Amino acid sequence: MSDLVLQAENISKYYQLGVLGSGTLKKDMQNWWKESVLRKQAEQTEYGASNKEHIWALKDINFEVKKGDTVGLVGKNGSGKSTLLKIISRIITPTSGAIRGNGRVASLLEVGTGFHPELTGRENILLNGQILGMKKSEVVSKFEEIVDFSGIERFIDTPVKRYSSGMYVRLAFAVAAHLNTDILIVDEVLAVGDAEFQKKCLGKMKEVSKEKGKTILFVSHNLQAIRNLCNRAIYLENGNIVDNGKPDAIITNYLTKEKVETLDQDYESWEQAPGNNLIRIKSVRLTPQFLNDRRVVDIRTPLLFQFQCWLFGNYLKKDKLSVSIELYGLTGECIFRILSAATDVEQGILNGSVQIPGNFLNNGYYYLSLSFIDDRGEMIFEFPASVAVDIADHRENTSVFDKWIGAVRPQFQINLDFLKNNLN
Repeated sequence: MSDLVLQAENISKYYQLGVLGSGTLKKDMQNWWKESVLRKQAEQTEYGASNKEHIWALKDINFEVKKGDTVGLVGKNGSGKSTLLKIISRIITPTSGAIRGNGRVASLLEVGTGFHPELTGRENILLNGQILGMKKSEVVSKFEEIVDFSGIERFIDTPVKRYSSGMYVRLAFAVAAHLNTDILIVDEVLAVGDAEFQKKCLGKMKEVSKEKGKTILFVSHNLQAIRNLCNRAIYLENGNIVDNGKPDAIITNYLTKEKVETLDQDYESWEQAPGNNLIRIKSVRLTPQFLNDRRVVDIRTPLLFQFQCWLFGNYLKKDKLSVSIELYGLTGECIFRILSAATDVEQGILNGSVQIPGNFLNNGYYYLSLSFIDDRGEMIFEFPASVAVDIADHRENTSVFDKWIGAVRPQFQINLDFLKNNLN
């Protein structure tokens, strides 16, 4: 247990809807007393679920974090992620439960947090270090490294109230990451920075976690960043921990609830079919051999995507037509896009198909979108998420054939040629 740096025990946080601060002490005391009475009532009715004047932002949260762990928090807006980080950072107190920590904590939760606007960047660096309990000599020894990482050396002696939000975040992260702390807490605030700086920050967090044993708690809607950076993830929903474990499994669990559920579709009449007055979808079909009722396909099975559509040539009045098919992963990233050759437009039914070979896609959930484009490159009609499928590797030794890194895992041949006795 000596490597345990953070422990949450039955953390709950309760809020009364409305605003305290009426301008009179008497009124605030009345509201405070009303809140305490209602909180007791709420505790007797399963976290106040039936009382619309209250909300439990967190409910009985329990978890442990060890030294060197990098833990990502995932969940929708309002799930309780930021509230939990504020409690861990001692910015707010829990309604019940306790946080037990071992070590210095540096937090980067909101743009502007922790800096005095009237002080310069230089002065704020020194102030932050001393607030964290460091000696001035310790902060000074890290000063040049902090300024160099932030990239704002030219403005280091300017009051931070004149900084842009991006400059603010650059300096705040540089301070938090370089000073001698044991736990680094970072909320979605990094999204304010540009892409290059975000990449730099993620690299720094990975470095301090692996090389210096610093523990990191990280909230981001960039699920790929959590997958690449974290060795653990916690999934929060409505103030509860839904799941806690390896990032790949947690992210898949989280996104599974957001899946676009689509099946093969056939439309007998064009009046009910999706489309417009130019094109109507007659049918879309994905024809693999499913492993079970959940539409799971073995990774080695080819996928045949077929579609039919009605073309109303007398309305379309286009010389040429192209079909675009896009394959998307569960997180919304485009795996690939293919575009057909342009074809002459005639009134009637257009058939199309494409086959995706086996041993090409990685484990995961995918959906196909279908688009029709005219000869000028303009969109005529788009049918997003037309069909969807789960891909899984069902060979016996799943510990070896888990999800690989990368969007695809094609079976290309690697040629090796070993030359004996050729060491000179």
